[in-house]
Amino acid sequence: MSAQGVLVIAPHPDDETLGAGGTMARCAKAGHKVTVLTVAAHMPPLYSEEVHQQTIAEAKQAHAILGVAESRFLDIPAVYVSDQPVPELNGAIMNAVKDVNPAAVLSCYPDRHVDHRAIFDAVMVATRPVGAGAGIKLVAAFETLSETHWNAPHIEPNFTPNWVVDITDTIDTKLEALACYGSQIPPFPAARSVEALRALSVFRGTQAGFANGEGFHVIRMTGGVEDLIG
Repeated sequence: MSAQGVLVIAPHPDDETLGAGGTMARCAKAGHKVTVLTVAAHMPPLYSEEVHQQTIAEAKQAHAILGVAESRFLDIPAVYVSDQPVPELNGAIMNAVKDVNPAAVLSCYPDRHVDHRAIFDAVMVATRPVGAGAGIKLVAAFETLSETHWNAPHIEPNFTPNWVVDITDTIDTKLEALACYGSQIPPFPAARSVEALRALSVFRGTQAGFANGEGFHVIRMTGGVEDLIG
């Protein structure tokens, strides 16, 4: 079976919407199957089980708005992802790649959050162009407000997009989905506020010549020229 659809690998509930919500909605509207794998959870020991269940419910509500076909959760406690044995973490993400068989994988940039860095490393292993990863045509990293922009300049990698997706037609859908995360999204001027995310979309869009955009760092892109210009 040929690879198809989009797999978004999110560190925590809300990261998928912050980083790729507009692109996910655009893909879903175009008829592509979108699957979200959320690796970490706001659960004990750092959070209560009540918060855990609330964020899962918020994620499912946001995913429904974005047109996500399937929501998967690994339920690894937040900030404890790097404590997982590397073969187990890599294996869990690789199993999702094998099962979903995506044509595109979008995941987090290795930024200030310790979970994001561990998950980025695991995604790089799971999406290698061998075995289950051989059919993946695109692997790209998204930015996450309040984490990606807090890397130490010139000491850590800085997010500089080399691909911007036009989300002018889906920015309102993205912001509606983000608003579902009442437990995670603080009011403006917080970095993760709805207003800040709209401002970022305007900035990224104008960098590429349109009204609203979502920035990605392309890690690997393969396929014919018709895939790029069609």
